[in-house]
Amino acid sequence: MNLSEGQYDRGIGEVQDAGAALALLRSRYPELPFSLAGFSFGSRIILKLGCETASVSSLIAVGFPANLSDSQSLGQCAVPKVFIVSRIDQFCAVQAMDAYFGTLPEPKQLIWVDATDHFFSGALDQFEAVVYGIAQTLS
Repeated sequence: MNLSEGQYDRGIGEVQDAGAALALLRSRYPELPFSLAGFSFGSRIILKLGCETASVSSLIAVGFPANLSDSQSLGQCAVPKVFIVSRIDQFCAVQAMDAYFGTLPEPKQLIWVDATDHFFSGALDQFEAVVYGIAQTLS
């Protein structure tokens, strides 16, 4: 872990990097519909990028760190959003997620997974089934 040669840029550079990757893919496949998905810090990145990018079909935020106060401004757009969160998550207390989710505009969906930590321990099968179900509705 922590083998990246890059430096943490408080989400600014990371959104730019994700945007550059998305632009490359969109240039190669401009007609395909697309969604953005991210886990933990990556969920913050896709919520920022997805709300600033035209023609995004949906945003899938997994393990969103709702406990962080600077997460509260993310996802405030009309793009359909799905949040998949562990019921026991050191970065996303149930009360913090419920409060944050209540501020978001529709369409939105919140799915709780009965896992024991941020990484969905003890519930990977349930997590996989949730992701599979979401993928089926998007295709």
